Amino acid sequence: MLKRILVGLGGTPYTLAAMQHALDLARRHQAETTGVTVLEASQVADVGPVPLGAGAAAAELREHRVREILAAQDEQIARFHRLFDSANCVARVIRETGDPFEELTSLWRYHDLTILGLQGLFEYGVVRDPQDCVVRLIAKGVRPILAVAREHRVIRRVVIAYNGSMGSAKTMKRFIQSRLWDDPEIHIVCFELPEGESRALLHAAQDYCRAHGYEAAIHHVQESPRSGLPPFVERLGADLVVMGSTNRSRLAKLMLGDTAVHMLRHATIPLFLGQ
Repeated sequence: MLKRILVGLGGTPYTLAAMQHALDLARRHQAETTGVTVLEASQVADVGPVPLGAGAAAAELREHRVREILAAQDEQIARFHRLFDSANCVARVIRETGDPFEELTSLWRYHDLTILGLQGLFEYGVVRDPQDCVVRLIAKGVRPILAVAREHRVIRRVVIAYNGSMGSAKTMKRFIQSRLWDDPEIHIVCFELPEGESRALLHAAQDYCRAHGYEAAIHHVQESPRSGLPPFVERLGADLVVMGSTNRSRLAKLMLGDTAVHMLRHATIPLFLGQ
């Protein structure tokens, strides 16, 4: 059951789509939506080395940056309120200061789904390495996350990437149990494993979906998920990919997996991400 949605109002190219996806789900589920902005003073205040005698100019630059960020946040907040008020949906805004990851993690405790952009949470230089923000949040326990593309799209056709790992199973189950969208066309795909093993996993996953009222098509692809998933998704014309951890390689991929990290950096459609 979806009753509380958390959406980042980051001022990135993904923010409007994140708002629209949140509104779509809020309407369907009569859910409350919380929009959040974050101002990290220490990051904003970093103007680089300050030459001797230039302290006043540096202070003025810091103040100017803060004013710019607050004005941009005001614009996003106004847009958020217009969107939700026009649809008569319950929504509120929280303005936080501090570490964006800590603030989002704290708010996540009382929300069912977090909606963010595929690449980056907040504009205005609030966070470093924005392309890895979603990975870092998942590593901190924030899940599930709907990471959206720049353009809003109706979710009609869903691909679930599944290989029997605990991470992929947990994410599939979370998605199916959430029932976020009405009767989507579901395709479950397994990559790289021997066909016999793959088919057994696929049929078990198909049975699980059927028990929850979904009929899912199943697919076995011999390629690796990293090389095979993007073209498979494109050929199918999918609107969403559901995926969790499939391996435990490098630190940045510990909680999510190589394929999911690759998709986060290159996908053009939304991803539903879990452990």
